[in-house]
Amino acid sequence: MRTATLGPAQRSEALTRMAEPELDVLVVGGGVVGAGTALDAATRGLATGLVEARDWASGTSSRSSKLIHGGLRYLEMLDFALVREALKERGLLLERLAPHLVKPVPFLYPLQHKGWERWYAGSGVALYDGMSISSGHGRGLPVHRHLSHKRALQVAPCLKRDALVGALQYYDAQMDDARYVATMVRTAAAYGAHVANRARVVGFLREGERVVGARVQDVETGDEYEIRAQQIVNATGVWTDDTQALIGERGQFHVRASKGIHLVVPKDRIHSTTGLILRTEKSVLFVIPWGRHWIVGTTDTDWDLDKAHPAASSADIDYLLEHVNAVLATPLTRDDVEGVYAGLRPLLAGESDATSKLSREHTVAHPVPGLVVVAGGKYTTYRVMAKDAVDEAVHALDHRVAECVTEDVPLVGAEGYKALWNARARIAARTGLHVARIEHLLNRYGSLTEELLELVVADPSLGEPLAAADDYLRAEAVYACTHEGARHLDDVLTRRTRISIETFDRGTRSAREVAELMAPALGWDTDHVEKEVAHYRKRVEAERESQRQPDDLTADAARLGAPDIVPL
Repeated sequence: MRTATLGPAQRSEALTRMAEPELDVLVVGGGVVGAGTALDAATRGLATGLVEARDWASGTSSRSSKLIHGGLRYLEMLDFALVREALKERGLLLERLAPHLVKPVPFLYPLQHKGWERWYAGSGVALYDGMSISSGHGRGLPVHRHLSHKRALQVAPCLKRDALVGALQYYDAQMDDARYVATMVRTAAAYGAHVANRARVVGFLREGERVVGARVQDVETGDEYEIRAQQIVNATGVWTDDTQALIGERGQFHVRASKGIHLVVPKDRIHSTTGLILRTEKSVLFVIPWGRHWIVGTTDTDWDLDKAHPAASSADIDYLLEHVNAVLATPLTRDDVEGVYAGLRPLLAGESDATSKLSREHTVAHPVPGLVVVAGGKYTTYRVMAKDAVDEAVHALDHRVAECVTEDVPLVGAEGYKALWNARARIAARTGLHVARIEHLLNRYGSLTEELLELVVADPSLGEPLAAADDYLRAEAVYACTHEGARHLDDVLTRRTRISIETFDRGTRSAREVAELMAPALGWDTDHVEKEVAHYRKRVEAERESQRQPDDLTADAARLGAPDIVPL
């Protein structure tokens, strides 16, 4: 299989190709569900297009808790089917589909009551492990274990001695959500899908009541394309209702947005060898290992303001700090927070007044001929959502279509990853890079690491780390543009890397160096480099200002002080 590259030339070609013959399926929305749907359709042999108004995963799919998990709390809601389905998907991702991107992660659940709680929580975690193993794809993770008070404090010395009487430890998995989506888009393109980001649907084409295509605007140039397709799949998450409004029809269901925010703090601020899962009065709170950092989250509140840039308020940050500090021997302060990010969960409306009670199950509908809508769900089960959406779409096609095969289609970079991992010391010796650098690359690019190393061979300066974000090599900024579809500085600092949340300066000190690395690949002149850097710094300042505001309304107003570099 050829490896698709998503550079500027490929993007232009994709828009032109989509507008020529009629596609079988056009997918609208480049988050995890849209990318998964495009991959599902392409691997069934369908002529497939995928368009995204902003950047790949720029909405919900880059702002999650970055967990691949069965949803332990859904067991308490007796939602066994959802948990069983998610655990199967977790196993598939770990073992077969993306072992280079999805990794096991341990969690400690502190027990606060003697006797009954260990039995109650232990039974739930035992059931969780049992359902995982029975799925046929759960043997790669250790099973849970019971810890005494003393042993729990040895595993997590950060905890207050009186915050627990003992603990349970179990395993789930994690990934870099935005990187996962970008890799899946490349996989879809490798199987023949035409894909273009910064390409916005501005209207639908109709013949009578039937939707037969879409008018798509290249946000970068202003050019418009008429893309005809036998079926269109609306996979726009929290924008579902807005996309539906373009056809002038009331949807069969509505999507409600719930805001969740996360804090990123340095690894040395929390002394623990394991992640933590804590109960709050509303939901659960995670403390998640993240390289040289921890992610602390999340909140769960209604959001009906700007969907593109949900803002974290001072009250949101205080909520997380208050709850995590309830169990930490050394409390976190505002000064410990490196990064903050906020995302919106797309929840199906109408089931409960409280967003934390809304189901994470998904729905697929065919509101008008030619248009399929998929909404709801959770990141872990994206593949099932994509399968259901394509199954619905192919019912209306005039030819026989193969069954879904994505259960057996690894993402690009997965094939050969384990062999390269075993050879990482030899690769380090060959390239002159430290073995830790090779491990970093393999866990971000898998076997595609060889493509990135070719850039370093051609220009050895690209093998140096970024001056103000030394977890990342200079080559990664170039590769993001030439191979991964990055179009703007924000795409690289926020999604292709995580510099925007992993440094106290939020990426502002890296902005110029990264922009100058991107410039040759994207044809930027000096003025354009200055524009990108100025915009990024203004965005960071707007985010910082929003995080000083007391509530959602004022935080939203502050964040909107920095509009998109290419306004929609």
